[in-house]
Amino acid sequence: MKKVCWILLFGSFAGFAQPVERPRLVVGIMVDQMRMEYLSRFEPKLGEQGFKRLMREGFTLRNAHYNYMPTVTGPGHASVYTGTTPAVHGIIGNEFYDKFSKKMVNCVEDPSHKPIGSEAGNGDVSPWRLLSTTITDELKLFTQKRAKVISMSIKDRGAVLPGGHMADAAYWYDSKTGRFITSTYYVAQLPAWADKFNKLNKADTYLNQTWTTSLPLEKYVESGPDASPYERKFSGKSSATFPYNLKELRAKNGNFDLLVYTPFANDYLTEFALQAVTEERLGADEVTDFLCISYSTPDIMGHAVGPNAVEIEDMYMKLDKNMEQLLAALDKQVGAGNYTVFLTADHAVADVPQYLKDQRIPAGTLNAENLKVRLADFLAAHYPGKKLIENISNEQIFLNHQAFADEPRTAGVDLLIVKELIGKFLMETEGVHTYFTESQLRQSDFGEAGIKGIVGRGFHHKRSGDVAVVLEPGWFTSGWVQGTTHGAPWTYDTHVPILFFGKGIPQGSSVRYHTITDIAPTLSMLLGIKFPNGCSGQPIEELFEKQR
Repeated sequence: MKKVCWILLFGSFAGFAQPVERPRLVVGIMVDQMRMEYLSRFEPKLGEQGFKRLMREGFTLRNAHYNYMPTVTGPGHASVYTGTTPAVHGIIGNEFYDKFSKKMVNCVEDPSHKPIGSEAGNGDVSPWRLLSTTITDELKLFTQKRAKVISMSIKDRGAVLPGGHMADAAYWYDSKTGRFITSTYYVAQLPAWADKFNKLNKADTYLNQTWTTSLPLEKYVESGPDASPYERKFSGKSSATFPYNLKELRAKNGNFDLLVYTPFANDYLTEFALQAVTEERLGADEVTDFLCISYSTPDIMGHAVGPNAVEIEDMYMKLDKNMEQLLAALDKQVGAGNYTVFLTADHAVADVPQYLKDQRIPAGTLNAENLKVRLADFLAAHYPGKKLIENISNEQIFLNHQAFADEPRTAGVDLLIVKELIGKFLMETEGVHTYFTESQLRQSDFGEAGIKGIVGRGFHHKRSGDVAVVLEPGWFTSGWVQGTTHGAPWTYDTHVPILFFGKGIPQGSSVRYHTITDIAPTLSMLLGIKFPNGCSGQPIEELFEKQR
């Protein structure tokens, strides 16, 4: 009996002690505003060596979702790389109201740092507001900082947050110069290769081209008509239709800023990423490196034209070519089978509200400023002379706690009453689905199901407001007659692709429910390193089932 027990115990430890075969390079790809639906809707127009290769040779999670609101860029990037949600990592919006400084702040702004690469660029940024470690941080810690972590995006937050607190470099696009820049948080000056790349002035070259469709317009049967009343048009152009002569349009549309509305920005970022692989020698030795790439342009153009536009389909067809180019280069430089890729999105996107209304589908818009005025008038009837509303943003209401400072004995009770009054007002407002007070969310469990759980996981009790508002499906704040947005807890904004590919990844797919917070712990298991310190996700079991 003892012998059998020792064999079982030894066998168990022997299995656990199997050496981890780490990839030389992990590549994290974020596509800003990518629906899972796009991979099936645009499938007839995709090549065999881009998205299809990732799905064919790798593993696809077909039922992956964000498990919190707001579903926007900053929180999305932070959540994928930390393996947790805004309730823990603290990035509660792209911009959010700071209750202490009494002003709106950007999620990565940091006045203590300055831009590198362009004096006037948006380089006063760092990850200091991110309250937990990322998978990239944990890789740096595990390797005693020998691993290289390079992160890049068109948007600053798309580069800063994935790179974490310990990135060797993070780069983003400067719309004033058309160059990639960074901040003093990372380096004192751009590396020679990045400076040399910038001096090629490729953004200028791209903007002297014309964006035309890859196929004749009549072939785009997966999208709506090219001439659509639901799309915003560029200044100097009479309609949002092909072709787009960028050379003619750039002067009236922010010059270098125009590039980010075109697929050429994806080309530009891909070129920069491949240059980084070469010059930084990523994946060149046995110590695992990490490259983070975030393609922001699908989101920037998506806001302007919506998910049913020919522009979006054509952009994904061209992005598919970028995926093919990237994989082919990694095969050559790092070696097929020596690297691991994951691809996901920071959120999905809603259909244009006006389009839904015209199709007799319930939808609408709620004007936030108008709501603030009406709510203030409503509360004034109960508390005359007091300014009770301090801020309304990101579907959250921040109360002015100083309004009750002169009556400290009843302040707590009055605040509870005010919150209940706000709730009464909200439930009589068209477009509002429900609301939750800060105290309700503080008493809920992190794993709670339903809408309350989704709101709670996006609610940081030191940074968020006093009341969280959930709008009905298809409803948004502000007016969206043309173009669209995202941020809701509903599936049109939460359902995104998760693709794994390369070393250590089996072939297959799954329709089991997974959340994007499962990506980071899955990578931790593949690399044999600690989970990020605030991680609330779980490893994706399907990827490890054959190892049992």
